[in-house]
Amino acid sequence: MKAIVYEDIKDVKVKKVGDPKIINSDDMILKVTSTAICGSDLHLVHGMVPNMPKGFILGHETMGIVEEVGPGVKRVKKGDRVIVPFPVACGHCWQCEHDNWSQCDNSNANGEVGGILGYSKTYGGYDGGQAEYLRVPYANVGPFHVPEELTDEQVLFLTDILPTSYWGVDIGGVKPGDTVVVLGCGPVGLLAQKWAAFKGAKRIIAVDYINYRLEHAKKHNGVEVLNFQDYDNTGEYIKEITHGGADVVIDCVGMDGKMTVIEMVETALKLQGGSKSAIEIATQAVRKCGTVVLVGVYGMRYNNFPLGDFFARNITLKMGQCPAHAYVTPILDLIKAGKFDATDIITHKIPLDKGEHAYEIFDEKKDNCIKVILKP
Repeated sequence: MKAIVYEDIKDVKVKKVGDPKIINSDDMILKVTSTAICGSDLHLVHGMVPNMPKGFILGHETMGIVEEVGPGVKRVKKGDRVIVPFPVACGHCWQCEHDNWSQCDNSNANGEVGGILGYSKTYGGYDGGQAEYLRVPYANVGPFHVPEELTDEQVLFLTDILPTSYWGVDIGGVKPGDTVVVLGCGPVGLLAQKWAAFKGAKRIIAVDYINYRLEHAKKHNGVEVLNFQDYDNTGEYIKEITHGGADVVIDCVGMDGKMTVIEMVETALKLQGGSKSAIEIATQAVRKCGTVVLVGVYGMRYNNFPLGDFFARNITLKMGQCPAHAYVTPILDLIKAGKFDATDIITHKIPLDKGEHAYEIFDEKKDNCIKVILKP
């Protein structure tokens, strides 16, 4: 089959690889109909996540038709149309039984965090879904049926960015009347803005430095927008215009933020896991006793982390990998009812065999690219 594989830093290729096979009795094989490139895939491509072997199949946002099931699979059958959430979860450990699906105790022998599809050996070594076929482990837990009347584009993001963006707003405790700052206007940030409005936030401020993404946020989400390059201190400016800071700040940027020269050196030397520029803005933009949520991916340790700034102002910090399984059904119900639509973020639909081009325009912000869907 064809698949998009990691070859080296800033180097992905579409290659012929072996077809996936049933390994365990509760595995299934998915024939992929749509998959997507996620911003966190770029962390892999940029060398920010360890243990990425050459030839590793990328991708954790995938849906399609069940092609084959192992003898122990009861949840789905051949021909079913499903989406597959990005966390690999066994369904029966303590974490899974408490809806902490992304922290499954049994899906990753290589570390504390649960397994993730297509996200390096550090996260379990599972091949990803930017391919024609995908092996899905724990198929009695992961796949969710989706209605035939909904398009792939309407439901594909249930695999990651819809639950992740909702989770950020949910654990942030956003409520009617709140002021919310969303750092980043990539796909997760744009959807977090929508969810904040859905929850009744009175004022939503979106921060980025890429003008076409800011324009999209303003046009489609009706939010205030700030280009942080226009200000000497964006966090202090937000504190000023909000009269003390936002109730909730949601960091949808993660370690791919703009780096200082020192951070560039430390990241290159593997002393630091990328930029913390969004965190620095958050320390100043949040009000006293407010909440900061980190849903953008971070890695390793961070020098000069502003812990004292958070402590001094009684800030609540929440963060991590979204337990996506817990949110699929309620969000799907909203989509079916016509109460939530994420399709405006889709800017490109590209054949899988043009995957190298897709990664280029997504990574380098070319052609006003916000979200790419790949079609095998």
